[in-house]
Amino acid sequence: MAKAYDDIPGTIVFDSEQAARGYHLNQFCISLRLQANRDAYKADPEGYIDTFPMTPEQRTAALTEDWLGLLELGGNIYYTSKLAAFHGINFQELAGLMTGMGSTDYRAMMVSGGRSIDGNRYQSEWDENDDG
Repeated sequence: MAKAYDDIPGTIVFDSEQAARGYHLNQFCISLRLQANRDAYKADPEGYIDTFPMTPEQRTAALTEDWLGLLELGGNIYYTSKLAAFHGINFQELAGLMTGMGSTDYRAMMVSGGRSIDGNRYQSEWDENDDG
């Protein structure tokens, strides 16, 4: 079913469909808030992850640290950040990785007011003479 926000470039909205799709992925990620689970994952990543009935794509994305892929596959940013933290990546670094900007440029962009609207509007609003 098409949604109004499907027309915004680069936007993954965590809606009810994404929540259902990513339920087991998110349960895996949030499980890492407990030390015993982090220890189990560190000792045997594939064995631990196999205790969650994720899709093969979700499993691969988690094991390969495909941060945007996790969101596309139903991951919630706040849950996937638990997996990033397990790997020593803080939230600002994670956002920098996801944007391809790196954490320093990402921070500078946010401090200066955030991402420009140019190129980030609904595609249907783009003017033929507008590059964004």
